[in-house]
Amino acid sequence: MARIKVHELRSKSKQEWLAQLKDLKAKLALLRVAKVTGGAPNKLSKMVVRLSIAQVLTVISQKQKAALREVYKNKKFMPLDLRPKETRAIRRDSPNIR
Repeated sequence: MARIKVHELRSKSKQEWLAQLKDLKAKLALLRVAKVTGGAPNKLSKMVVRLSIAQVLTVISQKQKAALREVYKNKKFMPLDLRPKETRAIRRDSPNIR
């Protein structure tokens, strides 16, 4: 199996991401079954599938976070996980009320 290109993932829709994630998880389950039943050990393909699953999940979470940032862009308060990650001292010195 070839690795997934992240720039290609970003251009897809959410339904395509979820379909691809489902396929990858099914493929990983098949590789696990093959290992238990004594099939050919193919650790490299298992690693590629796990990496691809992680890439799809990362793109999904990044897109969700970007959408939330747009929603809270001009609001007075912002959720803690969307605020800039700075040191506590810098946050205290900042004149912006978050």
